[in-house]
Amino acid sequence: MTSLRAAAALLATSAALMAVGCSTDAAERHAQRDELVVATQTPPAGLDFTTTGGAAAPQAMMGNIYQTLVRIDDSGTPQPFLAESWEISADGTEYVFHLREGVTFSNGKEFTADDAAFSIDYVRNHWTNALKAQMAPVTQVEVVDDYTVKVTLERASNSWLWSMGTLTGAMMTPESIARLATDPLGTGPYRLARFDVGEAVSFTAREDYWGGEVDHDAKIRYFDDSTAAVNALRVGDADVVWMMQAPQLLPTLPEDIGVEVGTTNGEVLLSMNNRVAPFDDPTVRQAVAYAIDRDALNRVVYNGMATDTGGAPVPPTDPWYTGENYYPFDPDAARELLAGRTPEVTITVPNLPYAQTASELIFSQLRDVGFTVTLETVEFPAVWLGQVLKGHNYQASLVSHVEPRDIPMLFGNPDYYIGYDSAETQALITAAEAGEQEENMEAAVDQIMADAASLTLVNAPNIVLLAPGVSGVNPNVVTDGLPLAEVEK
Repeated sequence: MTSLRAAAALLATSAALMAVGCSTDAAERHAQRDELVVATQTPPAGLDFTTTGGAAAPQAMMGNIYQTLVRIDDSGTPQPFLAESWEISADGTEYVFHLREGVTFSNGKEFTADDAAFSIDYVRNHWTNALKAQMAPVTQVEVVDDYTVKVTLERASNSWLWSMGTLTGAMMTPESIARLATDPLGTGPYRLARFDVGEAVSFTAREDYWGGEVDHDAKIRYFDDSTAAVNALRVGDADVVWMMQAPQLLPTLPEDIGVEVGTTNGEVLLSMNNRVAPFDDPTVRQAVAYAIDRDALNRVVYNGMATDTGGAPVPPTDPWYTGENYYPFDPDAARELLAGRTPEVTITVPNLPYAQTASELIFSQLRDVGFTVTLETVEFPAVWLGQVLKGHNYQASLVSHVEPRDIPMLFGNPDYYIGYDSAETQALITAAEAGEQEENMEAAVDQIMADAASLTLVNAPNIVLLAPGVSGVNPNVVTDGLPLAEVEK
């Protein structure tokens, strides 16, 4: 089928070709190359995810600019990528990676073991993103030769190799550090063309990409609401709508628009600041958990297309997902736990459609059992990140946490914004690293839910809309990137 978008010809003058050193053939291919436009919401505040949390920057950069030694497949298993193979010592503390030859960064520099070692050490020593904790098991990185790097862990880790397929495993080079926010260097299929804050991230396909020819340039455009994103698809200003957040619009779509629904790591978390009243009292947190009708929220916000995880912060794709319903909807149990108290609660709500809609339902349900509730809307990401995530200046909030396998970050670190400090949970997370991972993680989830450290409202679906002629989009979100070169139009 014919795409809704006309091909955009990117013409170049001969003088410009000389300036960038392109051949005539390469310039002609570039002029003929189409542009893939993906519409979504929640723009990144910046592109340097080494210093800033949030999912939007790695979503744009991972798989497009940056690549990793291993790639996580749909089953959650690490597969060879920039590392063609690896060996693991019998005690699980030494990894020897054999790198793929012929890989280059977007400035033409060859990717070698020096870059791999630098990237791992840079996470350990310089990142301020909370996810740097994923690199904590590493004690030493050694360059064996140009294409071999040896990594030594303090102890065996069940999660470290998996994490190397996520943003903490992004392969960088020293020359890129000063330009991470403006013009980063990576081994991926694109180079950054332009970053319009709050509006779009634009990519230019690399003519010298080690993985072969890239068929199109690409752009991620950010819209304030799902209606605007869907309208962009309708009129041909977008080819894909990614993570559409207004499923009630689906019946209004033309028949030639494709619809796919995938799974995500997006736990829509009602966070309760465990450090401050009234949520320093676990019985109050438990009352909140019983007071909220998650099934009704799913129907209102996601047309029933989300997954109820029983309140637990575990997507169904994780091995330690059990499906247990920890907090069934029970307003009477909530009232009994409050025992006549009327706690005053302010919910700081990011100005995201799903959060705004969900907060209205939560407002009425908490009031029904005895809470005095105020809703406070703040801009996302800038204000929310500063006030809630970094400043911890809130009582309750809600946002979709899409970082994969993020229980250690959310609940194993008492300094994180949730403020959950449980020696039992921390011990179980540590035990899961070196011992029986699934058994210990299930026990950690049980403890987190017994304490009602937070409440997962739903696991968000990924609703993807495709213009006619667009294919190759995998709606299942396994890690943190949105690879654009694989999409066909």
